[in-house]
Amino acid sequence: MEVKAFKHVSYLWDEAKASQLAGNEVGLFLYRSNVLGADLRITNYGGGNTSCKTIEKDPLTGEAVEVMWIKGSGGDIGTLTRKGIAGLYTGRLRDLKKVYRGLEYEDEMVALFQHCLFDLNSAAPSIDTPLHGMLPFTHIDHLHPDALIAIAAAENGEAITKEIWGGTMGWVPWQRPGFDLGLQLERCLAENPGIRGIVLGSHGLFTWGDTSYECYLNSLEVIEQASAFIEARAGKTRPVFGGMVVESLAKEARTQQASSLAPILRGLCSSEQRMIGHFTDDSRVLDFVNSQDLGKLAPLGTSCPDHFLRTKIKPLVLNLQPNADLKDPASVKQELEPAFRQYREDYAAYYDQCKHPDSPAMRDPNPVVILYPGVGMFTFAKNKQTARVAAEFYINAINVMRGAEAISSYTALPRQEAFNIEYWLLEEAKLQRMPKEKPLSRKIALVSGGGGGIGKAIADKLAAEGACVVLTDIVEERLVEAMTTFPRDVATYAVCDVTKSASVESAMEKACLEFGGIDVVVHSAGLAISKSLEDTSEADWNILQEVLVKGQFLLAKTGASVMRMQGLGGDFISIASKNGLVAGPNNVGYGTAKAAQQHMTRLLAAELASDHIRVNTVNPDGVIIGSKIWEGAWAEGRAKAYGISVEELPAYYAKRNLLHAIIRPEDIANGVFAFVALLDKSTGNTLNVDGGVAQAFVR
Repeated sequence: MEVKAFKHVSYLWDEAKASQLAGNEVGLFLYRSNVLGADLRITNYGGGNTSCKTIEKDPLTGEAVEVMWIKGSGGDIGTLTRKGIAGLYTGRLRDLKKVYRGLEYEDEMVALFQHCLFDLNSAAPSIDTPLHGMLPFTHIDHLHPDALIAIAAAENGEAITKEIWGGTMGWVPWQRPGFDLGLQLERCLAENPGIRGIVLGSHGLFTWGDTSYECYLNSLEVIEQASAFIEARAGKTRPVFGGMVVESLAKEARTQQASSLAPILRGLCSSEQRMIGHFTDDSRVLDFVNSQDLGKLAPLGTSCPDHFLRTKIKPLVLNLQPNADLKDPASVKQELEPAFRQYREDYAAYYDQCKHPDSPAMRDPNPVVILYPGVGMFTFAKNKQTARVAAEFYINAINVMRGAEAISSYTALPRQEAFNIEYWLLEEAKLQRMPKEKPLSRKIALVSGGGGGIGKAIADKLAAEGACVVLTDIVEERLVEAMTTFPRDVATYAVCDVTKSASVESAMEKACLEFGGIDVVVHSAGLAISKSLEDTSEADWNILQEVLVKGQFLLAKTGASVMRMQGLGGDFISIASKNGLVAGPNNVGYGTAKAAQQHMTRLLAAELASDHIRVNTVNPDGVIIGSKIWEGAWAEGRAKAYGISVEELPAYYAKRNLLHAIIRPEDIANGVFAFVALLDKSTGNTLNVDGGVAQAFVR
């Protein structure tokens, strides 16, 4: 098979893989979908739709019937599997024309798709289903390539379409997706027989083929031709975006500004509900935010529905110098607050002007996309993935504006049309079907000692309950290994020596840059030394005080500073020990340090309560299985103190507590979760997770 050379899209078809699917049209359709979705220049996460038609045996009549297989509602073609598609009788879908009552009754058609299902295990059919069903082709791609949307969003997009492809591509003006748009596609094809695809005004592209490969190649060729057309004109008569009027800071300075500003922006964006952040200084973003045309184009908003559903109708542009002094967060926040207030008022006005009697209630009026000239772009959403994807979509929007301005002039959707998509009852129903958020959703937690043992268990628990986590440890190899257990967009790590203020500050900056701020700090980093007074050296004493006590102090000081910038409250949890409450032999250094940790939490609880920062202690005891500190001399020292062997320690510790329970790292993690997610009115408290050691009872 001859592989064509493409410059603007990636040719990813692997004939060896495809040949294994020979004769399996649904399998080839899924393969095509995945390779299309792997190139974000073709369509972004969750965007676009693909389908194929096969002949199947009707389970009731035994007759041969045509079935259309199509990506289900809310799916992503890049990760599409058999589970995510819908299978419908094509004939029944087309028969819906007999009952269609017109544009005013579009929404009622979606429920009727259920009566067309061939595969009873189908995913919910999407609103795009009739667009594919009304076309006769075996394989169909509906994609949102930046280059095609640039043409579709250009002021004279239809004329440009004819200029590029002559009569081989059709044009359908903007219309909200639905049954009638499917009829418009059908009509366009009837009036233009032999065309290879259709451009949808302000929306995207339809292409097709007799085989999955022919469809794939057709899509790539059309996108390549559009991209080449734009490239040949970009910057030729006028600099891209009118030229640069702001100079970007150097990379390191951009990163520093972003990490310093992110918690302030997060607090301002979280006036309705807490948000998670993402930052990018992608070169395409900088080209846009530094340009002369920023003030003209940014307020227009995006054109493609997929874009503004993710990014809101327009971004917020910060009126802040790239090298602005951010050392006084309160002053910076005061300077930025009016812009956020105005954005919310503008959004409320947009809602009031465009709403219908049956429109859903107004959603969060805060910006999703925030542009900082000279620095980059922040996006804020309910979780990291959604924030990251919003950034990707806005980069697509930037590409669209760049392309449209290169060949003509960019036009956005009219505000009413945009509102009708954003507050579409079907879109609202999709939002209502989304799973309930987990208890720690929208929270960001930093866990020291996260490379293994108790710290890793805590990070695992917090992540499982919805939090974004930042693992810190002094040993990078541990962190790298720990990160392999987390999915994308859930965790990051920072090598951190908790005894060094600069190292702690760097870890907090990493959290702010990756996720936007900090809500929970857990001090789990530690070590243990079990020696008699006579054998305890000054070095032993110092390292215990440094890691356990000073480390807690530095984490609390730096973490509280970030939490105050956000104005959202927070939690600080110290993982101390039963040894801070119970006097035992050969334990003067460790026990003293743990007692200091416990009292520090009480002092911090009293001081930070006015900022709604709660400070609590979890006291483990005898966490032998899975704990790093029990892998070396500490275990030997404790065994010696009790006159037993190391192997006997787990059973010994279990027998000495009231429940005769073996305590594991996961039990400590549950204690942290209880403070963070359940005991929201507790501060200055100590929770013993020790199976019940009477000598350690706090009261």
